[in-house]
Formats: sequence, C-alpha cells, structure tokens
Amino acid sequence: MSETLIEVVENAGIVRLTISRPKALNALNSDVLAELERVLAGLEGRADLRAVLITGAGEKSFVAGADIAEMRDKTPEEARDFARQALATFKRLETLPVPTVALVNGFCLGGGCELALACDWAVASDNAIFGQPEVLLGVIPGFGGTQRLPRRVGPAMALDLCTTGRKIDASEALRIGLVNRVMPQAELEGYVEELAKQLGGNGPQSVRAAKQAIHDGMDQELDSALALENALFAFCFAGDEQTEGMSAFVEKRKPDF
Repeated sequence: MSETLIEVVENAGIVRLTISRPKALNALNSDVLAELERVLAGLEGRADLRAVLITGAGEKSFVAGADIAEMRDKTPEEARDFARQALATFKRLETLPVPTVALVNGFCLGGGCELALACDWAVASDNAIFGQPEVLLGVIPGFGGTQRLPRRVGPAMALDLCTTGRKIDASEALRIGLVNRVMPQAELEGYVEELAKQLGGNGPQSVRAAKQAIHDGMDQELDSALALENALFAFCFAGDEQTEGMSAFVEKRKPDF
C-alpha cells in the first residue's frame, strides 16, 4: 500500500488513529482493515498505553461504511471472509485493555457505525449522521452491528435502525444512547485535547481494571460479576498507584501517576 491509510499520532500514551481515505469518505476496504488490525496488534501489549482515540480524516465523514465497490461482486464465501476480517479487527479494538473512544465527524454509517460501536464510547460533532442502511443494499450489518447495536441502544431501537435503514442525526444518537456527547464541530478538537489530559492523568492500572470489570462483568450473572469487581478492587491495592492516589488526596495535591 503506497498511501497511509491509518495515521497514528501519539502523545504521553494517548494514541490517536485516523482512518485516511477522504476521497472515499474513509470507507473500509480490505487494505484499511488489514492496516488497522496491524496497528492495533502493535498496541495490545504496551504497558504505557493510556487510551486510544479513533476518527476519520476530514469533517465530512468518520467512516461512511464498507467499500461497496469492493463488496459488490463478492461470492458468499468471499463476503464471509471479508466480514470475518472486519470482525477480527473490531474485536482487537474492543478488547484493548485501555479506554477506546470514537470521535465521530460527519457520516458514520454501516461499517462506520459498527466501528464506533466497537469503541467503549463515542463523542460526536453536531454534523454527525448515523445509521445501519445495509437493508437498502439487500444485505444486513455484517461487522457486528446486529449484536453490538442492541447491546448499546436496546433491541427495539436496533431493530428500528437495522430494518428501516434510516439515518439519524447526532441529537437522536445522543438521546438513544448511541453516543455519549455531542458538540459543535469547531469544539471537537479542543474536547479531544481535554479528554486526553483527563485520561492520561488518571491511574492507568485503575482505569484498566474499571474497563475489565465492566466488559467482563456484563456477560456474567450478578453475583459472579460482583466477585470479579471485588477481586479487581483488591488488586488495585497491590501496587504503588493506590498509595500515591490516596496519599495525594489526603495531602491535597495532584497525584503523580
């Protein structure tokens, strides 16, 4: 690949990934997915990683969907393999031990919406447009949308979006819980800087433990999930981070994590 499909910028353990196919509205093709998976694989074992932010190049589109031109002539077997590539890549993103945040600008449709759903939460600019329009093309979401969307917004709303193919704006996405915050496009970059500072300033071990407790606990019955929380809570007392955090609180100073 001659062009840079995933731009990587890092500062103090905060990694920002930008999908860069602006002429194609950042649509996901096999090359983009392969490059994204390669980048994510390189982040998985890093102890200094604090958070991962993912966005799309330009103001028009986060990711407008999967590349229809690439998919159009696929056989069922080829379509299965393409979807499996996306599912594996999104699973790497979802299971990173640190918080992952989708920064949604413009179109966030189909595979783009599914990419955002694989992140822990999403922040949208007020020009963002969301949707799962696959039924308008004679298919269904294939990158996790039929499973992650109902877990995020509930089955009734997921059925609404996946069977009508309708698009929703940022305010409705906020109302149904698809995104966590909406702000003017001009303020998105400023928010990203503040978010990076906030995530970078918190205890890295406790942030990872909180994510693990929530993600792993969601698939367990309550008593088992509470036992997991208890074990992770106790684990936080095994290192220097808890001592520093609580000492800083008592001493009325900022902790040095």
